[in-house]
Parts: sequence; structure tokens; C-alpha cells
Amino acid sequence: MQSLPPDIRVFERGWLSANNILLHSEDGAALVDSGYATHAEQTLALVDNALAGQTLKLLVNTHLHSDHCGGNAALQARYPALRTLIPPGEAPAVKVWDEDRLSYKLTGQTCPRFGFDALLQPGSEFRHGQRCWQVHAAPGHDPHSVLLFEPALRLLISADALWQNGFGVVFPEIEGVRAFEAVGATLDLIESLQPQIVIPGHGPVFNDVGSALSVARRRLQQFVDDPTRHARYAAKALLKFKLLEWQQIKLDDLHRWSAQTPIFGLLHQANQTGLVFSTWVEKLLEDLQQSGAASMQEEPSGTIVINR
Repeated sequence: MQSLPPDIRVFERGWLSANNILLHSEDGAALVDSGYATHAEQTLALVDNALAGQTLKLLVNTHLHSDHCGGNAALQARYPALRTLIPPGEAPAVKVWDEDRLSYKLTGQTCPRFGFDALLQPGSEFRHGQRCWQVHAAPGHDPHSVLLFEPALRLLISADALWQNGFGVVFPEIEGVRAFEAVGATLDLIESLQPQIVIPGHGPVFNDVGSALSVARRRLQQFVDDPTRHARYAAKALLKFKLLEWQQIKLDDLHRWSAQTPIFGLLHQANQTGLVFSTWVEKLLEDLQQSGAASMQEEPSGTIVINR
């Protein structure tokens, strides 16, 4: 395994919070992605400890899904001089904080309001310390996402465009916008960059990029061949994400939340199961129980769904 240089440190966070990447330099540090809102205190503690007295001068977001930017507001409050860079696609919505145009209302997820200072324009570069990072457009999972590539190290920060065992939910497809082709084009871009080290949005840092691309392309072809398979995957992933946030919730409350969350209505339609909405949600829960991702137990107050 080719290791990271000492000026680049990764906080592998799990699935509720995206990985954070701390880039050290002599004149201050930069952080790539900030995790989920409910983990903000943990993000602050990790960053404070790793800085060891150094200043955090720059915050960079690969895209604006809640698990990648939910800690922005807390970091901006902690470090008032912090500059924040975001991809350009959703900058107008961030300026006015339009949650109908951002993904947070759609998904029922949490993201405190934050601001930004400049844009990460695809095709540009930004320098931090001794490193020069290329910014590449990476549509598919999110139409506005970017990749960050350091050519001297052949190091790629891939966000949710490529994990060791796949890639993130293709959100435009849920909203009826064709995006599987964009996923394939982004995978081709990654291959053309020939990275030797990949820091994904979730999961461990890895070197075997060829194997990861093969896994991702097989999964993509499965989704192309059967879009309902992607819809099932997306529904379970988004429900599991929310269970990670709640830890436990009454079944009745979960039904109310899912009925009020727009993306689940879209996914129910896309799944084409013929089941009424509430039955479909309980089928998702059964699948999560069978995979070990959740459990249910009867309490005097009603059925409780527990993330485990």
C-alpha cells in the first residue's frame, strides 16, 4: 500500500459523515469536506487535535450533500478567518439558502446554513502549501460535484464518484434526470488521470484503482440494465442514513417522516413494486434487518426501529 505523505491526513468517518482530509502547510491548514451536522462537535475535535496549534485557513467542499458540508457552519464559527470554497453549480442557492434547490429538503437531512468565499471552478487549480490541486468536474452522483487531483503524488480525492466498492447514489436519476452516462464518463475521467492513491468520500484510502473501477462499472451496468435496482439501492441507503442519524425511532414516527420526505415519494414511484407506500417502507425495513443494518423491537410505547 502506497502511503500518504505526512502533510496529508485522512479522518475516516464512516457513512453518516464523509471522510475529512486535512492538508497541512507552513502557513496554515486546509480541510476537504466537513462531515454531517450531528457530528460537527466530533469534526471540530478531530481538526483541533490534528492542527496542534496550527491555523485552519481554508475549507473546501467537493460537493454540497449534507454529509460533506454539514460541519461547515461549525467550522466557520470556530475559525472566523476561514475561507470556504465550493463548486459553482449550487452557489446561487447557497447565497440565499434555498433548501428547495439544495438537497436537504428533498432528502429530509440536516445542514445548518453556511457561506462561501470563492468557487472551485472545474478546469482550474488551487495551490495549498507545496501542493497544486487540479479541479475536475465529476457529474453523476451529484451534477455539481468535483474531484481533486494532485498530479505529483498521483493522488485523487474522489468524493462519492468512486469508492473501493462502488460509488454513491445517483441522485439525478431519482428525480428523473438521466445521469448513468455521466457516472460512466466520470469513471473514465478517473481512469485517464491514472491515480495511484484514492481518498474516497467514504471508506478507506486505497491503491488498487483498477479493481475499484471494475467494481464500479459492473454496478453501473446493473443499474443501467435495471433502473429499479438503483431505486431500491437508493431507498435503502437513504433510509439507513437517517437511521444512523436517529439511532432509534418509533415506527409510527418513521412512517410520518418518510411520507413527508419528498425523495421517498419519488423512490416509491421508481421502485414500481405495486405496494402502497407504507407497505413499501416496511419492506425496506425488512431488507435492512436481513442485512444486519437495523433491528426492530416491541416496546410498550410501540415498535422501535434501531440502527445497529
